[in-house]
Amino acid sequence: MSDNKKKMRLIIAASTAGTAFEGYDYFIFGALATILSTKFFAGVDEGTAFIFALLTFAVGFVTRPLGAIVFGRLGDRLGRKQVFLVAIALMGGATVAIGLLPTYAQIGVFAPALLVFCRMVQGFALGGEYGGAIIYVAEHSSAKRRGFNTAWIQTTGAIGLISALSVILVTRKIMGEDAFQDWGWRIPFLLSFLLLVASIWLRLKLSESPVFEEMKARGGASRAPVRDSFLVWRNLKIILLALFGLVMATGVMFYSGQFFVQFFLERISKVPPATVNMLIVSSAVISAPLFVLFGALSDKVGRKPVMLGGMALMLVLYFPAFHVLANAANPALVKAEEASPIVVVAPPGDCSVQFDPMGRAEYTSSCDIAKQALGAAGVNYTVRIDEAALITSIEIKGTQALNSVLGDDGAPNKKDEFKVELRQALYAAGYPASADPDEINYPVIILVIVLFITSIAALSGPQAAALAELFPAHIRYTALSFPYHVGLGWFGGFMPAIAFAIIAKTGNTFSGLWYPFIITLVALLISLVFLPETRGRALDAAPD
Repeated sequence: MSDNKKKMRLIIAASTAGTAFEGYDYFIFGALATILSTKFFAGVDEGTAFIFALLTFAVGFVTRPLGAIVFGRLGDRLGRKQVFLVAIALMGGATVAIGLLPTYAQIGVFAPALLVFCRMVQGFALGGEYGGAIIYVAEHSSAKRRGFNTAWIQTTGAIGLISALSVILVTRKIMGEDAFQDWGWRIPFLLSFLLLVASIWLRLKLSESPVFEEMKARGGASRAPVRDSFLVWRNLKIILLALFGLVMATGVMFYSGQFFVQFFLERISKVPPATVNMLIVSSAVISAPLFVLFGALSDKVGRKPVMLGGMALMLVLYFPAFHVLANAANPALVKAEEASPIVVVAPPGDCSVQFDPMGRAEYTSSCDIAKQALGAAGVNYTVRIDEAALITSIEIKGTQALNSVLGDDGAPNKKDEFKVELRQALYAAGYPASADPDEINYPVIILVIVLFITSIAALSGPQAAALAELFPAHIRYTALSFPYHVGLGWFGGFMPAIAFAIIAKTGNTFSGLWYPFIITLVALLISLVFLPETRGRALDAAPD
């Protein structure tokens, strides 16, 4: 093997390992959101606690664009290597810290505050990591293999997910579910220390990007990359195109096909968490090579047609695929919803939106309490306003099953008693308490998830090369990182929380899919009309 090939393999391995490690850090939080909601948000009801956990997951994405600007500016002025080396160290430290945090039961409201702070640090660090890894690999690659080489960076999402869920699954099996729920959830966070050491060791072996070295030697580095990126229209319009034409679709597609699938299987279809982890890991292992395959394909046919195909496939999949998942995961639940539909009969003005990110609102109306209980049970329902009603009631199969309660009636146990009565009524009407393992169609579920990942791979496999090729070298780190982390962080990171809130509002477990569907459709149309083909562009030249 030639020295150049050996060097390229080291570059890809070091960049991929570090980015996969950061993916691992992020995914363990998302995968453990249900447990974390009980540990850090124990002061609110179950449904609100889960929304808070999802919002805390999303908070890390809020700070990603800030990290992209700070680290991007340093990367464009000082070099690629050192900047994303610092970013990964910061990311790893925040992850280990989460595994050491005291819970709500130990220090009260300071626990969620510390958790949010750690997530903000994670997001800030990741803002400097991903763009640096893409650019570093791209600037070492020949034009003919750039899609293939940079696609390895895109596999890190799948690798991080596989690693995170595998560690969680093995820890659950060894410890048992009770011990894992009690304190074992900390282990996946603490193990990231070992991955951090390995990632830093690999990256210390790397040298600076040749494109940056050449640009620096001839005095072409930008003195003000933030200004040149956002206040020069020819550069700003490319940033906007990258954001709205590509990356926002990547964000919602990825989090729909990964985290929303996990939420759907666990909380809606009532599949045991360990089984869900196994299904997602199996699907990710099968489909992970597709990222490299589509990256290599884009070297032959172009970036644009492959990426457009990925978005189009996901649009076709969204609603039908989740209906297939529901039938494959818990057919008894689907039959119960068809045979015994649930209707919330409420007085006028009794139902609230029930989405309060600041955690200050108290939902005490009879409608809100009824919807919270149904949301916690993970069942579909519709709402009918009855002018004559004095208090909200729940009808199952056209027959009133029970009246709701008021949260401020002086009886603190009323809500808990109501939830127990509701679950009993649902069970009597044929609603299963959990999915029957013998009725779960495992191959169909894996096939659906593989199809999701196929569409994601078709979009994101060539995307790393396309983003690097869109921007001129002197602002590449800043201009590439910002739209990527806004698209992934804001559009994608908030997807689980937004979808869950829409479901809580409508009572339809599929209604949350309208958010990613619309975002993907808009991105597809923008890319179709405005996105140029970039295959073969020289990375030391500005785009046309």
